[in-house]
Amino acid sequence: MLLVYTHKISPRLKYTFKHICTRILGIKVDFTTKIETFIAHDSLKMSYTKQQLGSEFFIKSHTILYEQGLSDIAINVEDWENTKCFFHNSDKSALPFDIFAAAFYMLSRYEEYLPQVKDAYGRCIASESLGYKHGFLQQPVVDIWAYKFKAALQLEFPDFNFPKRAYSIQPVIDVSTPYSYRLKGVMRSLGGTLRDLLRFKFKALYMRYIVLLGLKHDPYDTFKYIINKQKQIPFKFLICFFVGDYSTYDKGININKRKYISLVKHLADYCNIGLKTSYFSVKDINVLKKEKLKIEEVINTALKASRFSFSKVNLPESYRNLVQLEIHEDYTMGYANEIGFRAGSCTPFLFYDLDYEVQTPLKIFPYQVMDASLLKTVSFSDKKKVLQDMIQQVKNVNGLFVPIYHNYTFSNSEKWKGFKELFNIILASVTAKI
Repeated sequence: MLLVYTHKISPRLKYTFKHICTRILGIKVDFTTKIETFIAHDSLKMSYTKQQLGSEFFIKSHTILYEQGLSDIAINVEDWENTKCFFHNSDKSALPFDIFAAAFYMLSRYEEYLPQVKDAYGRCIASESLGYKHGFLQQPVVDIWAYKFKAALQLEFPDFNFPKRAYSIQPVIDVSTPYSYRLKGVMRSLGGTLRDLLRFKFKALYMRYIVLLGLKHDPYDTFKYIINKQKQIPFKFLICFFVGDYSTYDKGININKRKYISLVKHLADYCNIGLKTSYFSVKDINVLKKEKLKIEEVINTALKASRFSFSKVNLPESYRNLVQLEIHEDYTMGYANEIGFRAGSCTPFLFYDLDYEVQTPLKIFPYQVMDASLLKTVSFSDKKKVLQDMIQQVKNVNGLFVPIYHNYTFSNSEKWKGFKELFNIILASVTAKI
């Protein structure tokens, strides 16, 4: 166990140390404000305070972990060996930066509570983030800092055996709509027909009707492929189904249709099932509760995981609503149009509510890649390289790689050509050396 001496034990301090020490490095951590207790401890120990006590392992603390609420913090990002960091401290410190203060800033999404430019959907934009502006968005900096901390501790305590963790993956498949043409109803099919005619999309019109007549497979119906892939691997996919109402933003299928219910139940026999929430549920807990109850009625068990529509999160309200409804896992923390580490970590972490200054039971699983973000690269070889580079970043710190796919990504559409092979690369990365 690592014992940390500090002048004040705050909720922020406990939250951050437990993420770095316990979740990333696998060591237990405890805290004390008593010098006698600290001196008597005969294993890993360090002081995290303003002044070093003596010759002990010491990291000079920044004030952010002892504050409450938001303040105007000056952030000066500097190079640090193979990465970057901020909150530089003194030469006497074992590390040149207060990695705990910097990690808290990243994990709490401190910057997203502050005024910033949003996109048309009201989402935080990657280009406005600290990571993007200073060139570390594509590194899991919190995990990298944790391993630098481990290396420094190992020098101070060479006889201590640190546990090891292994790289793993959690594929997530969004099902905003299970079919392109089927189960849409007469009015929506007629509306789609008219739209195809007005836009001179005769190929799409032809496809629509041969599918509706049962002469061809619906292009979005890739569930047999998904199940076959699931059977080949020991860990389960997370399939997030949309069950909300039709709207300007959401074009899903009515969950009351028997064939849709059968599909969800069939997938639940092989995969874990989550909820893909509607656009309006991000702000309205009543809508979210309604959708949660709908999917629980279908899968006949308590909902464990969800993803907000359009990868939109309004902090802290969106996550508070998940906590209130006892949804324990979220897979929304990432950028839909940019590859990278939005919270700076590839290790699942608990949501810290900055307004209430409390750690919540909601576990956030940050994702690094969404299928649509790979479309920004032109050639297949470029897509493959970008994906492999991101996998390697996660492998370097033995983290959790979370890709977001959609059911239509596995279709034979020209737009998604090669994405099945990219998915195979992801699945093989658990054993392959990239």
